[in-house]
Amino acid sequence: MSQTRKKTSSEGETKPQTSSVNKFLRGSKAESRKENNDLKTTDSQPSNWIQKTAPSETAKPLSSEMELRSSMEKYEQFLQKLGKKAVNKCLDLNNCGLTTADMKDMVALLPFLPDLEELDISWNDFVGGTLHSITQQMHLVSKLKILRLGSCRLTTDDVQALGEALEMIPELEELNLSWNSKVGGNLPLILQKFQKGSKIQMLKLVDCTLTSEDGTFLGQLLPMLQSLEVLDLSINRDIGGSLNSIAQGLKSTSNLKVLKLHSCGLSQKSVKILDAAFRYLAELRKLDLSCNKDLGGGFEDSSAQLVMLKHLQVLDLHQCSLTADDVMSLTQVIPLLSNLQELDLSANKKMGNSSENLLSRLRFLPALKSLVINNCALESETFTALAETSVHLSALEVFNLSWNKCVGGNLKLLLETLKLSMSLRVLRLSSCSLVTEDVVLLE
Repeated sequence: MSQTRKKTSSEGETKPQTSSVNKFLRGSKAESRKENNDLKTTDSQPSNWIQKTAPSETAKPLSSEMELRSSMEKYEQFLQKLGKKAVNKCLDLNNCGLTTADMKDMVALLPFLPDLEELDISWNDFVGGTLHSITQQMHLVSKLKILRLGSCRLTTDDVQALGEALEMIPELEELNLSWNSKVGGNLPLILQKFQKGSKIQMLKLVDCTLTSEDGTFLGQLLPMLQSLEVLDLSINRDIGGSLNSIAQGLKSTSNLKVLKLHSCGLSQKSVKILDAAFRYLAELRKLDLSCNKDLGGGFEDSSAQLVMLKHLQVLDLHQCSLTADDVMSLTQVIPLLSNLQELDLSANKKMGNSSENLLSRLRFLPALKSLVINNCALESETFTALAETSVHLSALEVFNLSWNKCVGGNLKLLLETLKLSMSLRVLRLSSCSLVTEDVVLLE
C-alpha cells in the first residue's frame, strides 16, 4: 500500500497541492516553511491544515480528503468569480455585489475556515435579511477578530440574530455596523452580550439612527469595554440628549485613542459635559466634534480640560459655529497641544476678525502637518498673522486657505513660506479672488 501511494504521488495524482485556502489558513511564514519541509520528507503526508480539520487517514476514508479538496477548489472559484484573492485569515468581500446565491456559497464555505480572523461583507445590499444564515455558523469561526457589516441593509431580525451570535466570537476586536438604520433603537439587542473583559477595541456605529435610549445604554456599556481604542458615533443626531451618560462611560475608557462625534446634535452644554471626561482620556489621539452647529459658544468657559489631552494629534472643529469668545478661549488651549498634527477650523465664519492671536500662536505647534482654515472669512490682519506663522511650521504638508477672499492680492505674504518649506505638498486656494500677480508667484 505504501509503495503504491509513493508511486501515485510521484506521478502527481495524489500528492497534496498547496492551494489558496492552505495559504489562507496558515499562521506565520515559519509555519509555511515547516509545511514545505514536511512535504519534502514525506510526499504522502497531508498539510497541517488538513491534519487539524480531518482525522488521520487510517480513520477517515480517502473520499473525505477528496471532499475537503473539493471544498478548497470551490473556495478558490468563489473568490475568483468575485475578483478577489485569498488573504491570510481574511475574507474580504466588501462591495462585491453579493447575490443571494453568493451568500449561500459563502455560508457553505465557513465550516472550512476555522482560523478565519477577519470577515468584511460591507456594502452588499443582499446581506440584509439573510444574516441569520451567517450567524448560525459563528461558532465555526470562533477566532474571528474583525467583523464589518457596514451598509448591508440589516433588518431587525438580522440585528437580533447578530446579538445572539456575538457571544460565540469572544476574540472580537472590531465591530463595524455603520450605515444600517435598523441598528437604531435596537442597540441593546446587539451589544447586550458584551461582558466585562470584552476584547473589543474598535466600535463604529456611523449613521445608524441611534436613539437617545441607545446612547444611554452605550454609556452604561462603556465601562465594560476596557480595551476600547476607537469609538465612532458620527451622524447620529439624537444621541446629544444622552451625552451625559456617554461622557460618564467615557471616564472608564482610559485606553481610548479616537473619539468621533461628527454631526451628533451636540449643543453648547455638550462642551462642558465632554470637558469633564477629557481628564480621563489621556491617551486620546483624535477628537472630532465637527458639524455640530449648535456647539458655538460652548468653548467660552469649558475648554480648559482639552489641555489634558497631551497626546492629541488630530482636532477637528470645522463647521461648529465658533464664536469670537470660543476662539479667545481656544487660543489659550490649542497652542499647548504640542503633539498636534492636524487642525481643522474651517467653515467657522465668525473667526474672521477674532483669530489673529490664535493663528499667531500656532507657531508653537512644531508637529503640525495639516492646517485647514478654508471659508473662515479671514481678514487682512488675520491672514497676515497666519502668513507670518506659517514660516515657522516646518512640518506643514497640507495648507487649505480656500474661500478666504482676503488672500487675493496678498499671496506674496506667503512667498517666504513657499520658498522655504520642504514639506508642503498641498496648497489649496480655491475661490480666493487671486489676481494675476498671485498666479505669477505660483508658477
